[in-house]
Amino acid sequence: MAKPFAYSLMAERGDAIDRLDIQFRWGGYGFRVLRCHLATFAPGKIVRFHKHSEYEFHFIPRGKGTVILDDIVYPLQEGVFYLTGPNVLHQQEADAREAMDELCLHIDIVPMKESEDEASWGDPWERHEAESCINALNGLPLRPHVDQYNAMSWFLTAYRAWNEGQPGAFSTIKQAIIQILLRASRMSSEPSLTFEPPSRNMNEHRFRIATQFIHDNYAQPLTLQEVAERIPISARQLQRIFREQGEESFSAYLENHRLAQVCSAIVEGQHSIEHIALEHGFASSNYLYYVFKKRFNMTPRQFRIQHTSVNNSSEMDDH
Repeated sequence: MAKPFAYSLMAERGDAIDRLDIQFRWGGYGFRVLRCHLATFAPGKIVRFHKHSEYEFHFIPRGKGTVILDDIVYPLQEGVFYLTGPNVLHQQEADAREAMDELCLHIDIVPMKESEDEASWGDPWERHEAESCINALNGLPLRPHVDQYNAMSWFLTAYRAWNEGQPGAFSTIKQAIIQILLRASRMSSEPSLTFEPPSRNMNEHRFRIATQFIHDNYAQPLTLQEVAERIPISARQLQRIFREQGEESFSAYLENHRLAQVCSAIVEGQHSIEHIALEHGFASSNYLYYVFKKRFNMTPRQFRIQHTSVNNSSEMDDH
């Protein structure tokens, strides 16, 4: 009994993805999918010599035949693929007695300039992977290869994403196309480019996580131990990181941030000092008075009066 054809679903609407005009950027390249479909060639069918200025991948999921590349005839059978393009003259023929199926990815790949925003926010991992992939594809020997890294299965992933029509379908199709390219490129004779991935300064990274957690939760009771557990590291290690990053201590940083928020609230003048104290993490207005007087040598009310008079003077100067 013949086993079910894994790609039969794609035969229901063969041009489904071809109609979508899929375009995306990956690293330093733009990609436009011209065709991504399953085609069936009847026994003896010949696709005469032709070429494309783009890249065209041919995967054979079922059947057999031949392809002529650079005047050499190569046999085709289930589980192989070959790349033609750009500008590779080729002719394909199905076996005289047996039909042949082909999964075709015809894709235009264009180098793109890097913008200033991308330079500051881009991902060097992604740019390196895209660059390595395209270089490897350009070095892929002009002959059929066994699909030993299972690139073929990603055609079905892309088709299912379209067929199911769920949120995220475009992203899934994009990633499926990238996987086809990456897995095919691993058969290249070109060596992979060496790359030293960017690594974090872990103390800076932990300090950033800790301070962001403080900013998000400063109005609640916070302890050094609680914040350290969120990273997670020991309380002693976190205290050392705060001092290393130029802060006096965890408690000093927390208090400074609370006071900065209190000062802004006082100047806005929409709430009482008592309300502001409780809203910004101080146990009572009396404690806020104590901390404020010690830090600024004035009470919160004096601070409000002083900044109200400064603002009023500025408004008069504008008139």
